[in-house]
Amino acid sequence: MLNTTILIIVFLPLLAAIIGGLGNRALGNTVVKSLTTGALFVSCALSWPIFLGFISGTATAEVVPVLQWVQSGNLSFDWALRVDTLTAVMLVVITTVSALVHLYSWGYMDEDPDQPRFFAYLSLFTFAMLMLVTADNLVQMFFGWEGVGLASYLLIGFWFKKPSANAAAIKAFVVNRVGDLGFMLGIFGTFLVFGTTSIPEILEAAPAMSGATIGFMGYRMHTMDILCILLFIGAMGKSAQLGLHTWLPDAMEGPTPVSALIHAATMVTAGVFMVCRLSPMFETAPIALGMVTFIGAATCIFAATIGTTQWDIKRVIAYSTCSQLGYMFFAAGVGAYGVAMFHLFTHAFFKALLFLGAGSVIHAMHHEQDMRYYGGLRKKIPLTFWAMMFGTLAITGVGIYHLGAGFAGFWSKDAILEVAFARGTELGTFAFWMGVFAALLTSFYSWRLMFLTFWGKPRWIESEHIQHSVHKTPEEAGEDTTGGYHPHESPLSMLIPLGVLSLGAIFAGQVFAPSFLDGAAFWADSVFFNEPLIHAMHAVPYPVKYAALIVMVLGFVGAWLAYIKDTSIPGKFVQQFKYIHQFVFNKWYFDELYNFLFVRPAFWLGRKFWIIGDQGIIDRFGPNGAAWVVEKGSLAAKKVQSGYLNSYALIMLLGLVAAITWVLM
Repeated sequence: MLNTTILIIVFLPLLAAIIGGLGNRALGNTVVKSLTTGALFVSCALSWPIFLGFISGTATAEVVPVLQWVQSGNLSFDWALRVDTLTAVMLVVITTVSALVHLYSWGYMDEDPDQPRFFAYLSLFTFAMLMLVTADNLVQMFFGWEGVGLASYLLIGFWFKKPSANAAAIKAFVVNRVGDLGFMLGIFGTFLVFGTTSIPEILEAAPAMSGATIGFMGYRMHTMDILCILLFIGAMGKSAQLGLHTWLPDAMEGPTPVSALIHAATMVTAGVFMVCRLSPMFETAPIALGMVTFIGAATCIFAATIGTTQWDIKRVIAYSTCSQLGYMFFAAGVGAYGVAMFHLFTHAFFKALLFLGAGSVIHAMHHEQDMRYYGGLRKKIPLTFWAMMFGTLAITGVGIYHLGAGFAGFWSKDAILEVAFARGTELGTFAFWMGVFAALLTSFYSWRLMFLTFWGKPRWIESEHIQHSVHKTPEEAGEDTTGGYHPHESPLSMLIPLGVLSLGAIFAGQVFAPSFLDGAAFWADSVFFNEPLIHAMHAVPYPVKYAALIVMVLGFVGAWLAYIKDTSIPGKFVQQFKYIHQFVFNKWYFDELYNFLFVRPAFWLGRKFWIIGDQGIIDRFGPNGAAWVVEKGSLAAKKVQSGYLNSYALIMLLGLVAAITWVLM
């Protein structure tokens, strides 16, 4: 029965994408939307029983063969779908978020003239992501890995007539290619060392490779460290970690449902999933794990600082995603893979909720994304306000340890901080303090977003910027004509997903914490589980347990003072710390640095190759040179072709004499 179920879950979105994409406008908007959305809800409905089966302990890991794929010398692998606890977690995350995003897009994309293409892209992305998480070998994982890269490129650049969207899509594609190079080298190296790409076989043999060395760039280095660092570089690109993070904020140029699906809940978590899937490999590579911990902690604090300064509502949430991914990675880096996956699970609900809630605000404000033109919206769009409130309470980690109650982020993010402290290493302690400071900034920028958007003076009333972006007249929009533009609540198709995700943001942590955090049996079939570390996590001092709550309150108070109590404080702060604010607001100048180090030299080199190589050598001696020879030769031949019989007879005679002379000589 599981064989049929998992095949339907994975391939139904692909079938819907093919039919919807090829049928396109011939089938019409409603048919394509119904087909793709219905397929995702079926996949979602089939995924939850599998997940709950692993939660209850009634399900066991299985591999479902699909077909024989490659047989070339020593390289042999089949296309097979692996279903275990880790897969089950990802199945419910992907299909639930994707199904709700499909439904949400009915309202959000209602006025777009190219809806069938959009929904086909959404379903294609979902299939690629499902292929990635069900992979039984590294090549199949790479197939899904590149598939989500392609689909994200198509979705980010969906509005291809918009130059900034095209630039963002190209940037995402190029930056991810850098990470993918590391991932490919890691796969090649793994096959070289283990002689197989089968994930179960690799993980079974990995412990025996601990301490083994290999020649690399003229040095003897630990084999597993080299392999895991290369694999982690791939994760850095896909999950937007520090250094390869620059594509993620720009990806907000795509439609808001794309942001929720790809860059909050699924695609960007692929790197975390990969590290957890290969956790037995990483456990034999202490240097690689240290790198994972440090990069995760650094990303966590780096992205949080930028989030405090941005005005675009989607960019604030995008940098929040970067920061939360940093939490997941440093949890994996200290060896708490189950805790990392728990935060991935809860994060999917509240981050998708925040993105879709932001989309509802943008929809209400006629696609205005600058929070400086918001204010006072909680009474205008109350349902969206409460959805965003639940998401904010979840991401800031509101909860009380002794009461055993809290929102989703309280259970997972606090567990990450506790396990980092419990690890007891220098890197673990560093990650703990970076995580605490990032939690403070997370609270500040999250409540800053809420206060700027839903409280305070309605700044859109006097704003010509807003007035010029709406309908020509209030009558055309069916709005009240007495007070200028009036924001409106989103349609039901957008509000239902917000309601469902709100339930996840409220209850997902409380309900599933025992299985994720204490479930040695729950993770036994798929992830390395460090039981002593989990016991130590529960025994950390109370100040550690309450650290996140304390800084959350401080962040809330700071945001309230600056954006409600005395709104002159932000301006005074910027004036006092002008250069610090400028540095952070400009995203630590990473884009400018990369432009100087890589983009401009690449363009300069390209121009040199074009002018000297293409034009000066290839064109000169190739097409242009051949054309010159043909042209001059044709002029000479034209003189010979006179049309006079005696001229032709003379040429024939000369040719005959030349031939006889050649033979005699």
